[in-house]
Amino acid sequence: MQYEGYTRLLFEKKGPLAYVTINRPEVHNALDEESWIEILRIFREINADKEIRGVIITGSGNRSFVSGADVQMLRRGGPLDVVNGMFAEGAADALIEVENSPKVVIAAVNGFAFGGGCELALAADFRVAVKKAQFGQLEINLGIIPGAGGTQRLPRLVGISKAKELILTGDVVSADEALKIGLANYVVETNEELIPFCEAFAAKIINKSPIAVQLAKKAVMFGANTDIASGLLFEKYSFGLAFASEDKDEGTAAFLEKRKPEFKGK
Repeated sequence: MQYEGYTRLLFEKKGPLAYVTINRPEVHNALDEESWIEILRIFREINADKEIRGVIITGSGNRSFVSGADVQMLRRGGPLDVVNGMFAEGAADALIEVENSPKVVIAAVNGFAFGGGCELALAADFRVAVKKAQFGQLEINLGIIPGAGGTQRLPRLVGISKAKELILTGDVVSADEALKIGLANYVVETNEELIPFCEAFAAKIINKSPIAVQLAKKAVMFGANTDIASGLLFEKYSFGLAFASEDKDEGTAAFLEKRKPEFKGK
């Protein structure tokens, strides 16, 4: 994989982990059109990279994860731009690519996660926040609504009533409150602890069978968006696919032989 030509993002790969950093510190990592396109493109590359099993996404600096969409972009955009350009090849598609990634995606929220930044965090599998971080869907204050999945993903995490409260008031919540309502999975005290904690958490998952991880993710997401009968049927066939894998043979053999399994993703 090349991972070249990015101007808004930094990329690093260490073994099975990829690190993606939103790198626009001059605007607190706000996301413009090109930023969204680059997120879409880099996750397409990551998702096709068989060496990568987990992704940690964060923002540059110690103040902001992503402060939101670039207001200059919103200011000059019109209705057709939203439907046909700005979001069609940008925010919405990018976050679908993040959410549907076969890799484990962890948002390391190192500061403000507002607007599109909150939506980016919502699209990850897990959110680990530093204690001083804040979350908010602030679009209502600009006379608009979340346009990259906030109205859909936030209720699925915190419930309909709480999601409506946050979206309609534009209120900001602390990391501790985010943890309490289910928006964050973990909170750490300092920025220095954030990435090491995410790495340790990722290790718990990326050492498992990649096939089982991918199938489990798909089953959970499918079930969250359908009736339970359909979800159970999807789970049944996903279980069958896992059962047919070499990883299943390795996992069961390792258990019986009382050793650590060596999963190959086959």
